[in-house]
Amino acid sequence: MLKINKQDALNYHSQSPAGKIEVVPTKSVSTQSDLALAYSPGVAEPCKEIAANPADVYKYTAKGNLVGVISNGTAVLGLGNIGPAASKPVMEGKGVLFKKFAGIDCFDIEIDATDPDEFIRIVKALEPTFGGINLEDIKAPECFRIETALREQMNIPLMHDDQHGTAIITSAALLNALELVGKKIDEVKLVVSGAGAAAVSCLRLYLELGVKLENVVVFDKDGIITPARTDLANMQLRFATHRAITTLAEAMQGADVFLGLSAANVLPAELLLTMAENPIVFALANPTPEIDYDLAVSTRHDIIMATGRSDHPNQVNNVLGFPYIFRGALDVRATEINEAMKLAAVHALAELAKDVVPEMVNQAYGDTTLTFGRNYLIPKPLDPRLITTISPAVAKAAMESGVARLPITDWAAYEDELRGRLGENQKLMNRITSAAKADPKRVVFGEADNYKILKAAQTLRDENIAIPILLGNHEKIRQIAQANSLDLEGCEIIDILQEDAKRAEYAELLYRKRQRRGITLYEGRRLLRERNYYGSMMLETGEADAFITGLTKDYGKSILPSLQVIGVEDGVKRVAGMYIIQNKKGPFFFSDTTVNIDPTAEQMVDIIGLTARAVRFFDAEPRVAVLSYSNFGSNPGDLPDKARRATELAKQRYPDLIIDGEMQANTALNPQLLQEQYSFSELAAKGGANTLIFPNVISGNIAYKVLQEIGGAEVIGPVLMGMRKPVHILQLGASVREIVNIAAIAVVEAQFAARPL
Repeated sequence: MLKINKQDALNYHSQSPAGKIEVVPTKSVSTQSDLALAYSPGVAEPCKEIAANPADVYKYTAKGNLVGVISNGTAVLGLGNIGPAASKPVMEGKGVLFKKFAGIDCFDIEIDATDPDEFIRIVKALEPTFGGINLEDIKAPECFRIETALREQMNIPLMHDDQHGTAIITSAALLNALELVGKKIDEVKLVVSGAGAAAVSCLRLYLELGVKLENVVVFDKDGIITPARTDLANMQLRFATHRAITTLAEAMQGADVFLGLSAANVLPAELLLTMAENPIVFALANPTPEIDYDLAVSTRHDIIMATGRSDHPNQVNNVLGFPYIFRGALDVRATEINEAMKLAAVHALAELAKDVVPEMVNQAYGDTTLTFGRNYLIPKPLDPRLITTISPAVAKAAMESGVARLPITDWAAYEDELRGRLGENQKLMNRITSAAKADPKRVVFGEADNYKILKAAQTLRDENIAIPILLGNHEKIRQIAQANSLDLEGCEIIDILQEDAKRAEYAELLYRKRQRRGITLYEGRRLLRERNYYGSMMLETGEADAFITGLTKDYGKSILPSLQVIGVEDGVKRVAGMYIIQNKKGPFFFSDTTVNIDPTAEQMVDIIGLTARAVRFFDAEPRVAVLSYSNFGSNPGDLPDKARRATELAKQRYPDLIIDGEMQANTALNPQLLQEQYSFSELAAKGGANTLIFPNVISGNIAYKVLQEIGGAEVIGPVLMGMRKPVHILQLGASVREIVNIAAIAVVEAQFAARPL
């Protein structure tokens, strides 16, 4: 599991602006006229419309895409009853997941009320504000009463995710597991450890799917649940057993399924041996499950196992459900989230796991073996098909069960709308990072006597993205690490000035490689006292898999050693630099932004080819615009002529590439303008460009830096394209996160390079 540093977590939440969410206006408010429309007097008009027709609140406000994440902090994660204020970081985080995975806006509301009646009254009073309510981290048994009452009293979709999220995900996993082993759900014997909100909700849904109540045995921290217990709510007593069983060991004999939603290590391995053939074990206590995964699969080779952990197959993660369930419910303005909608989500998840896994998902998890089976019962959280599978299923169920107030008629258009909410810009680096974690590679950093590099190295090691190798002075690195409470255990540190034999070996290799390019053996020995040459030589000799430098030095000086030592790949005439620009409209690719000062038209064609290949590496189909200050000959000049010529040549060399030019940047990025003025362009029918080729490094460099500083865009790069092995030159003064991103990209490149042809 990912190791989290306490101070890192505190810094993440406290850095300005504090917290994880903010409110951003969706309309222009830059002029007096805008302000008059946004507030007084213009705001009176929609107010009057809503007063006359209350349903118009969905037309004139954000209510239809707004969910309240509400808690009283009585059962927060594994922390218990820590109170409403202390629960706020969790509720903000839930809001982030809603936005990230389904494009749903959230307000988190922490209520200082432990009395169920008071809590119910407060939440009910908030109904005019929200399109839906996600209850979170409320302790049992009060959570049952609260949710039941609010569902009865409110006419918007409401769900306590701690209960139903886990129930929906495990139900899908259970259906698929039973299918794989050929068992009937109405015949299986089920043992449950835990009787809290999640466990009870799981059991209720399992009964809906066909599990027989008489085949269920439930335990909590005080023992087996029987009718004689007086300390339980009616919701829990519903699952009391009348069988002559008193211990977990007795219950596990012949059991087909074990569901754990309790505590770490409560299931001894020897009890697995008493279960039926092909036992199904869902050990979901976090972070340590009821039984260790490796212990379980070594004890029973026929076991089907799921946990809540991301480092094992079949992770039960609520993010597979709640964003998409609420998305579907909101989009048809459902009055509730009913059992039919939950079951629809269950079956949609189960069926999606049986479909062929997209290549981008395989790449994200570094696993080309993902296919329906014992180790793949449910989809992965980064699967982009979740929103277009679960949300429509939920919406249809709402319509069929009579709780939808805005039925969908054009399902193809609805799926297109959902794809537009995906936020591919956020998922791009998620996929790259996940792929890197699947097979971390050795990454050498040439400037390790720098805090940012050391912090990035710690992050890469902690998150298992890469194996950092640090070039620098041992004592200086130690001092920086100590002063900043950095833990560099597991990171190899090499002081190249203490490596006389290795430097001599590398100098000889450099001399042989460059002896006809002006480098003598004496010069080679001198150059190998520089870390950029030493790091490049480590990569060249296979003692590392990638090399990263450039944080503190000029780009040209940083790249030269790698060009001399590593060189360009076969068939490539030049290297180029690309930046990935991420915003809510998706990722855009800018090239060349770092290397080629003023390329010719012919050289631009080389850059176009490198860039198109790199864009595909990031799971996007390049739609290329060659930029100028002219639109298709509207202005004369050498630069438009060069861009036009480059476009013509590129179309000849890459006939399958979607490309056009020369054109202005706003034309390339504005599909409506393209359709209105330049409908002849191939880009007009493709929704505009996502890949921009600049006519010189000046324009490209200026463009990305302006967007980075004042455009509100996240910038990843520069990605160096065309090198024979993974080398990247950082932007001067890059942030820790930017360094980590580049390292993750380098690792995935190294993975691809290591694959057999």
